[in-house]
Amino acid sequence: MLSETDSTSSDEDLGRELSVTFFPALFLQRRIWILDILRRENVSDVLDIGCGEGQLLSVLSVPSPWLPAPPQFLLYPNSQPEEPITSPLNLYNTSSDPIPNLHITRLVGLDISTRDLEFAAQAIAPPVNAENTEDSSIDPWRYRGSKDTVRWEEMTAKLWEGGLETINEEFVGTECIVSSEVIEHLPPTILPFFAPILLGVYKPKFLLITTPSYTFNALFTSPNSHPSVRLRTGYSDPTCRTDRIFRHDDHKFEWTPEEFHEYCKKEAVEWGYNVDVSDIGRAQDADEWGRDTEVGGASLVAIFTRIDVVDRDAIEEKARALFSPIAHRCLTTFIHPAHASAQQPLPLHSIGDIVKSRMEDLRESFLRVEELWYEPEVAQACGGWIELLIAAVEQYDGSVIR
Repeated sequence: MLSETDSTSSDEDLGRELSVTFFPALFLQRRIWILDILRRENVSDVLDIGCGEGQLLSVLSVPSPWLPAPPQFLLYPNSQPEEPITSPLNLYNTSSDPIPNLHITRLVGLDISTRDLEFAAQAIAPPVNAENTEDSSIDPWRYRGSKDTVRWEEMTAKLWEGGLETINEEFVGTECIVSSEVIEHLPPTILPFFAPILLGVYKPKFLLITTPSYTFNALFTSPNSHPSVRLRTGYSDPTCRTDRIFRHDDHKFEWTPEEFHEYCKKEAVEWGYNVDVSDIGRAQDADEWGRDTEVGGASLVAIFTRIDVVDRDAIEEKARALFSPIAHRCLTTFIHPAHASAQQPLPLHSIGDIVKSRMEDLRESFLRVEELWYEPEVAQACGGWIELLIAAVEQYDGSVIR
C-alpha cells in the first residue's frame, strides 16, 4: 500500500508541469509582428486566411487618423519653397515614424466556419453612423478613440466561406496574405494545396505565416518528464503519425524550427519567392534548466517575398492544375465609405479661422496638434490631411506652433 509520501515521490519521478508566461501575451506578439511588417511595407490590401472571428480583421478595419501627405501645392498655394524648411509638417507621414499609419483599402477574410465568420462580420461592419458621412454633429467625447473616427479613405471588406483547396479568382494578385496559426490545423489532404494556391495562383507580394514551434513545448515540463505529464494539458498527435504531444486538440502537426525552415525554403524555391524564417515569443521567466536559447521562441514565423523576375505565368499554370472545382461562398461585403470631406480641404486661411474659433469655444490658449485634429470640424476642414492643419496655423496671424 502506497503512503501519501510514496505517491508524491512517484509523481516527482515522472517530472512536473511548468508554467510559461509571455509579455506581451503570445497572441499579441504575433499580431505585433504582422502589423509591423504591414506598416513597414505600406500594405493596403490584405487577405487573412483562416480569419476566424476576425481578431486581426477588426484591427485592420480601424481607419487611419489622417491621410498620407498631401500634394505640395496644397501646403504652399502661393509659391513652392526653394529649400526644405524646418517645420512640424515633417513630423507626420515620414519614414522615420516608429509606428506609421496603415491605409487599408481592401480587406478580405476566408474561413471554413460559418459561425466564426458571423462574428467576424460584426467585427468589421461599418459604424452605424457611417452612412451619414456629412454629419458634423458627432459628440466630440464619444468621437475620440471610438469607432466613430472619421474615415478618410474608402475601404472594401469582404468575408468568404470555404477551404484552402479551392481557388478564388478574387484573391489573385492580393498584395499581402496572412496565415496566422492556421497551417498546423490543415489535414494531410489539404496541406498540399496551401503553398501552390497561395503562392502559385494568388501570387501575393507578401505571405506571412505563423505557427507553433514544437521544440518550445519542452519548456512546459521539466527535463525528461514522462509523456503522461505533458498529456495533462497537451494532446496526442490525432493523425497518429508521430508520438508528439501538441498544444491544441485540432493541431494536425507541430513543426520544429528545422522542419519549418525546410518546408518554407522548399516552397519558396518551388513558387518563386524569397523567404525569411525566424521565431517570436520568448518565455518571460528564464527556464531553471537553461533551455531558453536551445528551444527558441514559441511561434515560428516566415515572410515570403515575391521574386518578380521569374516566369510567373508558368508558375501559375502549374499551380492551377491542382485546384478543386468547389467554389467559395461570399458571406458578406461591406463598403466603408470615405467621409464626404476627404481630400476636399478648405483654403488655409479658412482652416485657421476654424482653429481659432474652436480654441475659443474650448477656452484654450494652447492645444497639442493631435488634440486639435480630433475635433471633427477641424479635421474635416483639412480634408483629412494633418499637414494642412499645421500649415494653416503656421500662416495664421496670431497663431504660433511649437
